[in-house]
Amino acid sequence: MNEHKVVRWIGKQDLREVCKIEKEVSFMIKKYMTFQKNNGISPYIWTILCILPFYFIFQSSSMIKIIVGILLTILFFIFYRIAFVSKGWPVYLWTLILIGISITATSLFSYVYFAFFLAYFIGNITDRIAFITLYFVHLISTSTSINYSIVTQDELFLTQLPFVIIIWISVILLPFNIQNKKERGQLEEKLEDANKRISELVKLEERQRIARDLHDTLGQKLSLIGLKSDLARKLIYKDPEQAHNELKDVQQTARTALSEVRKMVSSMRGIRLKEEILRVKQIIEAAQINLVCDQEFTLTNVSLLTENILSMCLKEAVTNVVKHSGATSCCISIEQSWKEIVITIRDDGTFKGAEEDLAKGHGLIGMKERLEFINGSLEIMTKEGTALIIRVPNDVKQTDKEKLK
Repeated sequence: MNEHKVVRWIGKQDLREVCKIEKEVSFMIKKYMTFQKNNGISPYIWTILCILPFYFIFQSSSMIKIIVGILLTILFFIFYRIAFVSKGWPVYLWTLILIGISITATSLFSYVYFAFFLAYFIGNITDRIAFITLYFVHLISTSTSINYSIVTQDELFLTQLPFVIIIWISVILLPFNIQNKKERGQLEEKLEDANKRISELVKLEERQRIARDLHDTLGQKLSLIGLKSDLARKLIYKDPEQAHNELKDVQQTARTALSEVRKMVSSMRGIRLKEEILRVKQIIEAAQINLVCDQEFTLTNVSLLTENILSMCLKEAVTNVVKHSGATSCCISIEQSWKEIVITIRDDGTFKGAEEDLAKGHGLIGMKERLEFINGSLEIMTKEGTALIIRVPNDVKQTDKEKLK
């Protein structure tokens, strides 16, 4: 029996080891594929540039020059690696040594491509003063060595002149290109962090809204149910008929609370504006209000968050029209341009309240709070009826903005 347990335990250990190896292999494959995707053909170009100096070195007839060339190449790549991990003043020292090796390789072997490695390295220097200083030192030294080889009419050098010109242009442009790419990457990281923080704030606000809604709907209703239940219990022997009425109220209040909870849950699922328009039509028709609405409207590539907030604001605005305005007709228009989305809800009723109290009551505060999350605004006009104008910035892609112009 013990032997079976030992065998089973060994089997489990082997299975764990196999799973671990599979995960490591899977991770390595993913890493390699990501590397390939992000870098394209760059690794192959670097490999060629690493092998290429030996071709130029073996063009020499002198064995001493060949040995010197091999040593210089090996030292260049060793110092190049050290320079990448160095900080502070050693960066200047290693870069100057690398520039010296590059000039020597250009003069002795007509190999100018070390300058490309140096341009890439200088572009990765974060300190601005060190970057500018070493950039100009490298540019001047490389230009001088190229001009010297041209003046001395080096045959091997002149045969590769087009490639030399490309390297010289790379020495000028590549460091700044790498600097800009790194700065853009840092900005993208900051933007991603900012978006994550905004997302967390939106979630937090949504939780607070849900808490407010639950308190306003369930809190009051449950308190009322509790009070009426206690009252019915006390009256059940003294006044059975009154107790019966109180229990009826409890039943009705419970149904109302359940209905409001269902509405809250449906609003949390993310409502599309097109779906909300259909519900709005039903509400307005039930209130016997004449509806004038744009039949054809489409929102192009609008985020679900934006569309959900617009749907909730539209629903709140129409509810206000039905409950408070006393209107006989209502007009809803939706417009989307490359700059913004505008929803206008206009009715021929009256706004019940003073001009200075426009921002209070009737769910307007909640509408404004929701719109603030997507940088939107709410404007209320009370001349010749009441008009609510909702504006939010357009968040469509750049390619789609051209179609909307």
